[in-house]
Amino acid sequence: MLIAVYGIFALSATGRSSVQLSTKFHQAPLAFLLSGFAAVVYIVATVSLARAGRTSRRVAYVAISTELAGVVLVGSASLLFPHSFPEATVWSGYGSGYGFVPLVLPFVGLWWLRRTAR
Repeated sequence: MLIAVYGIFALSATGRSSVQLSTKFHQAPLAFLLSGFAAVVYIVATVSLARAGRTSRRVAYVAISTELAGVVLVGSASLLFPHSFPEATVWSGYGSGYGFVPLVLPFVGLWWLRRTAR
């Protein structure tokens, strides 16, 4: 189930950032580049969670930790400096546009990685 949710977010973030970067980049370049970065993070997290092995688990830890840092930093920045985020991103407002799932998901992912560690 966790991999499916990450996969959905990978597709969603990739689609959103692709449209934003290709059609509206000039309106909010920082926000849209961060959307693209979030998409890459979700893709890496999805693939590394789906694969078995020590290296994949390490990559998953890094990706999910990056996701957590990103959602907290971008979420905070979008509230403190709203003029820099005139358009919503996956992580702006701590993922409020996605029901705050982007804020909760990395905690679940890190918990799952720790719980399933050998």
